[in-house]
Order: sequence, then C-alpha cells, then structure tokens
Amino acid sequence: MAPNMSLFSVNAILILSTDDHSRILAKYYSPPHPPAGVPAHSTNYPGANPYPNAKDQKAFEKGLLEKTNKQSNDIILYDNRIVVFKMESDVMLYVVGGSDENEILLYNVILALRDSLNILLKNSTDKRTIIENYDLVSLAIDEIIDDGIILETDPVIVASRVTRPPVQDITQVKGIDLSEQGLLNAWNLGKQKLEERLRQGL
Repeated sequence: MAPNMSLFSVNAILILSTDDHSRILAKYYSPPHPPAGVPAHSTNYPGANPYPNAKDQKAFEKGLLEKTNKQSNDIILYDNRIVVFKMESDVMLYVVGGSDENEILLYNVILALRDSLNILLKNSTDKRTIIENYDLVSLAIDEIIDDGIILETDPVIVASRVTRPPVQDITQVKGIDLSEQGLLNAWNLGKQKLEERLRQGL
C-alpha cells in the first residue's frame, strides 16, 4: 500500500477560554480529497475530521479543556488525535492532528501561532485582546494554515503579512469623499477631462 503523500496535517486549530470554557476561535479542517473508494462525506478514514457538526465539536472542546487543564506537558493523545497546546494568560491554544501525524511539526505550528500572536498583540495574548483583534488573529491563523496544510511557521513572517496598514496611508484615505455626491463629482470631473482630451486630439 502506498504511504500517505498528502500535505494535509492539521485537523483543527482552537483558541478556547479557560475562565468560562467558551470557544473564542475554532477552525476544523477536512482533507480536500478522501482516499479512493471512500464516500465524499465519510469520517472513518485516516485524517478525516470526526467532528462534522457543532454539537460534536463542542463536546470535543469541553473534554479537551478538562483533560488539558491540569497537564504539565504540551503534547497529549486525546480521542485518538495528537493534540499540542499552549496556555497563554486565560486562553488555551490547540493544534489537533491525526494520530499518525508528526508531533514536532504540530508543535512548531503551535509555537508559530503563539509567537505571532505575541508579536501582533504586543505580548497581551488574553481573551479580551483576542476578541478585540479577532481579524488579526484569524488572518494569522490563515497565514499559518490553509485548509489543514501548514504554510508558514516563522512568526515574524506571519506577523509581517498580517499587520495593519501604516497610519500615514490611512490619513490619505480619510480625505476622499466616498458619499454619493463625492462619487458623482469625481465622475463629472473625469468626464470633463475626457471631453477636453478628445477635443484636443481632434
């Protein structure tokens, strides 16, 4: 039998609150192409996402929080999945992979997530800051993982791709009138300039 030659390696990435056991951010991934002979929406093959609906996901997350709440190590086997995790202030960061996945690779993903969040959120990785900067956190996760495929593990590169535009660019945009009247004025100005050019050309 041929070995698994897929780049797919992450089943889920989770950010959960330790205070009230709530979900802050969760992304579950399924392999884009199941093995030959397996139905398209089946969950009983290696690497498949066994948590297709929100009820199963919530149960998995609750059990995961209970299991890792008092753990001292960063890698566990839970529900036949390898789970690497890090605690930051009042949140837990999780990366979930299949039971045959490389633990070191998954550990590098969790370190990249933690370090890029520390850069983006200025060492203030807590529930309130993550919710206030949800867009940056979501973009950072998308830069690290795309559909379960690990793209980047360097936190500096991830943070540089995610950061907000410079302040001087924002002030230039504020001077533009984007109301209906402003757009109509811009249209009329463009029309006049085009008419002048056409007259000069004839």
